[in-house]
Amino acid sequence: MKEDIEEKEFNDNEEQELYEHFRFEADPGQKPLRIDKFLVNRIENASRSKIQSAAEAENILVNNQAVKSNYKVKPGDIISIVMAYPPKEIEIIPENIPLHIVYEDDQLIIVNKKPGMVVHPSYGHYSGTLVNALMYHLKDLPLFKTGDLRPGLVHRIDKNTSGLLVIAKTEQAMNKLAKQFFEKTTERRYIALVWGSFKQKEGTIKGNIGRNIHNRKIMQVFPNGEQGKEAITHYKVIEELGYVTLVECKLETGRTHQIRVHFQYIGHPLFNDFEYGGEKILKGTTFTKYKQFVQNCFKILPRQALHAKTLGFTHPQTKEFMLFNSELPQDMTLVIEKWRKYTSGREIE
Repeated sequence: MKEDIEEKEFNDNEEQELYEHFRFEADPGQKPLRIDKFLVNRIENASRSKIQSAAEAENILVNNQAVKSNYKVKPGDIISIVMAYPPKEIEIIPENIPLHIVYEDDQLIIVNKKPGMVVHPSYGHYSGTLVNALMYHLKDLPLFKTGDLRPGLVHRIDKNTSGLLVIAKTEQAMNKLAKQFFEKTTERRYIALVWGSFKQKEGTIKGNIGRNIHNRKIMQVFPNGEQGKEAITHYKVIEELGYVTLVECKLETGRTHQIRVHFQYIGHPLFNDFEYGGEKILKGTTFTKYKQFVQNCFKILPRQALHAKTLGFTHPQTKEFMLFNSELPQDMTLVIEKWRKYTSGREIE
């Protein structure tokens, strides 16, 4: 049995799809066997019901064709499957944490995450996360009683990035939404404030992204494609503000820290992004008054200037394409307004 099991890495990093992609090749001597039984024997902690749900959502492919759970595996079959993460051995405590709910129905919920909130429990963050809040608010739903470390999550954003997230409320919705993120049919747009000005008003950044070879906590671009995974970010200049620029970013892929590392790579780190060099004064004058102005902006916005503004996807039940937009959070709004005043020649507060 040949296996190629790719497990996505998760930590408090930039957005990444929340599923595992498994790929198997059946042996030449494989006897006919239902595919749900076949996969239960090969995927750790995967229940038969979870695999059957994935099959119903057409997330199990044999030779690139979706199959039902009663399909009989044959010699040489190439089997791939997209699934939610299996339960982890950690207890998630429901917490009554206020959430900004943008939309909700019986299949999904849209949340506008505030900056500073971790999406799911991980090392050093076992409470106060979005999942802890969801476990309380959705405690009566079966999906939130499974013990899964990431119930309902099909994508995520970094702790210090604000903005929109969709969370599934049923196993079926989770599978169908996960497939959309996997196939890149969702729409995701971000607003970022970055250092420097651009010669081109719009463009595309391409470059494989992988773990930094010196620091595993951050990412780097591998321009020759010898390492990492393909990453594509489209951007458009919204407003020039002197030594910084407001840009809209459209993700074609969803790699860890993608926007942050891509803009660092082209010489425009996100404003106050301490992991990628944006917390330094990279552009501007040497005047003390200017330095104090920037430091005041850093205090107002003590994080990278990045907001997940737009989220679009096809509803898993109605098949309707849904598009959601959110307002910029106050910290980003205040800093943008201060730069507007600065560039217009008004006195800096």
